[in-house]
Amino acid sequence: MTIIGYARVSTSDQSLEIQEVALKSAGCSVIRAEKRSGTTTSGRAELQTVLDFLSAGDVLMVTRIDRLARSIGDLQDIVRAVKAKGASLKATEQPIDTSTAAGKAFLDMLGVFAEFETNLRKERQLEGIAKAKAAGVYKGRRPSVDVLQVRALKQEGIGPSAIAKTLGIGRASVYRVLGEHT
Repeated sequence: MTIIGYARVSTSDQSLEIQEVALKSAGCSVIRAEKRSGTTTSGRAELQTVLDFLSAGDVLMVTRIDRLARSIGDLQDIVRAVKAKGASLKATEQPIDTSTAAGKAFLDMLGVFAEFETNLRKERQLEGIAKAKAAGVYKGRRPSVDVLQVRALKQEGIGPSAIAKTLGIGRASVYRVLGEHT
């Protein structure tokens, strides 16, 4: 039986150290770590490596379930993959052990709360953006195409491809500006 640790933080400026220390203390002989968002499993190479490496009797150890997944669907997929390998999932800070019925039930509850927390954060972010827009603070990205310059060059009789080349922009951008003008 091998205890394999998995640590994750969302951004590159966050530290994995606390998780790695906890996983070592829990007896992990191997620890894989990455700095990626937990809202999806795509692009999380270290997680995939751990799932590929697991074999019967092994334990996948995390500090908390939200380090593994932030959506109930992803969490259930990971748990199914672990179970299919004959392995189990445990957490150092939560009473999760997928080899017991109580541990499985608690895992599902925590997964629901992790997804709920993510959805609340998204709602608050959208509310903040709407408020900032209403106050005139948030105006979005600055335009990368000078509309007046495109129109002026068109007035001079220059074609879209030449305008794009002159201004160093894409032809599609020129057509978009010219299409808005008509």
